[in-house]
Amino acid sequence: MDTQVLIIGAGATGLTLALDLSRRGVPFRVVDAAPAPFAGSRGKGLQPRSMEVFHDLGLIEPVLASGKFHMRHRHYKGREVLREWDMHEGREPTADRPYASTMLIPQFRVEQIMRDALPEGTVEYGMPLTSFFQDDNGVTAVVGPETVRAKYLVGCDGGKSFVRKHLGVQFVGETWEDQRMLVGDVRVSGLDREYWHGWSTDDGQWLGLCPLPGTDLYQFQATGDGEPSLELYRRIVRERTGLDDVVVHEATWMSLYRTNIRMVDRFRVGRVFLAGDAAHVHSPAGAQGMNTGIQDAYNLGWKLAMETLLDTYEAERKPVAEWLLGLTTEIMASGNPFQKRDDQTLQLSLSYRTSDGDGLQAGDRMPDGHTAHGRIFDLLRGPDFVTLDLPDGPVLVRPDGYVAAVGRSAIDAYFGANPVTQLHHRRVAAGAAA
Repeated sequence: MDTQVLIIGAGATGLTLALDLSRRGVPFRVVDAAPAPFAGSRGKGLQPRSMEVFHDLGLIEPVLASGKFHMRHRHYKGREVLREWDMHEGREPTADRPYASTMLIPQFRVEQIMRDALPEGTVEYGMPLTSFFQDDNGVTAVVGPETVRAKYLVGCDGGKSFVRKHLGVQFVGETWEDQRMLVGDVRVSGLDREYWHGWSTDDGQWLGLCPLPGTDLYQFQATGDGEPSLELYRRIVRERTGLDDVVVHEATWMSLYRTNIRMVDRFRVGRVFLAGDAAHVHSPAGAQGMNTGIQDAYNLGWKLAMETLLDTYEAERKPVAEWLLGLTTEIMASGNPFQKRDDQTLQLSLSYRTSDGDGLQAGDRMPDGHTAHGRIFDLLRGPDFVTLDLPDGPVLVRPDGYVAAVGRSAIDAYFGANPVTQLHHRRVAAGAAA
């Protein structure tokens, strides 16, 4: 084998998987067809659950330093403020939820932080995947000028995924032809950077200009159609704001977004897996896409490293994708994409539970907290299963921060059913709450 895992696509999903495999010492390669990193802000909302992933990966400090919480929205008629609000008003950090609300941060900055955490040259650009086939022992892929032999291949190559198409996996769903949106990153004068600015017209057209933290750019979002151009974006701003002093000077990225609501019927075919937009695409409402891809990868990484429980990847992530498509479609159809968010959109209440019950159950997200021996998230940090010996009894936590078992007998049964997991286990005497 040339490598154990070949990752196709170096966006947020592929980079998360690369980081997780790297800390486990698993040989991998991550390749991307593009000649350089993508510089646009396809996404700009990082959810609390993704911040918890970055805490575990040791990247939370640069992430927090690059974003902004609680940016207030302003809706105008010309310069008149008609309404001002915070979608996350009242959501503040607590001991069990240290990251309480969505943070605004451009996706290209998130990906830059992840790339910087990998050894220089890890991501191989200008390396398109042109063919692959698999057998009982591995996958043979043609990547750029090379033929690469890997034990597993993971398609993180976006909504137009070559991996998915080559596998013949169905991308089930629909395209809303009447739901199109012009998006881009622009430089604008005449607006402050303290608010997310919005305007709408009497015939239902709208425009949003959101400052991208840590940059001098705004994300442009507007209903409309046509070939994206600086001239078109300038005209939309002028007509919908009614203001001559709000001027678009430059666009660093522009695109026409078509609403596709689709997901795969399978997340795995033999030794090939699909993750992120390669497995599910949806309305941008609710800031879920980048985050769900990050968590697809976070779920898959430890299973690839152990080469066990791989069937549970689809079993756990497919229901999340189904929920995701339903949620984002509901938000978009409501006509109010900026409505107040809840625990589901924050992705804190998502669970892999297989049975009902009160209190902490197997499949739940392990909450943070402070103990006599340190913060729970810090005690869990690392690539292993961890048994926390808490005052109410032991809790076994999976490498991705979800509870595997609660109570000594359940933990023993879990290890009995999955003996290889015991090789990746450590025990921590957490002690009572501090």
